[in-house]
Amino acid sequence: MENLEKDPIFNAQVQKLHRLTVYGRWLFVAVLWILIAPISLWNLRGEIALWRQYFTWVAVRYGLYFHPLATLGLALCIGMTASVLVWQSRNILFGLPKRDRELLEKRVFLIREQGATHPLWKWICR
Repeated sequence: MENLEKDPIFNAQVQKLHRLTVYGRWLFVAVLWILIAPISLWNLRGEIALWRQYFTWVAVRYGLYFHPLATLGLALCIGMTASVLVWQSRNILFGLPKRDRELLEKRVFLIREQGATHPLWKWICR
């Protein structure tokens, strides 16, 4: 596997897999915001109307406290967005950690080994 690390084609395939991972994470976040956030906000519509008239942080706290599923849905959307932002920012600012790079290299190696029957083969190895 060490001589594969020097192969420019292998490195390009690792970069493609990393790019697909980034796109996949952002796609997951977008799906959460499209599916979960509107339902959560719909369940909070009465409280939102109240907040628009008399906004206080206590009203927000009690509105979220008495609607735990809506709170959980919004927290999931916000938490996943924040985690993907932090993850991608870390990779941009400090580079890909060695452990993550090794995992990507192993996955590319397995994709190449399995060949055209692997679902990601056409995006990684062509």
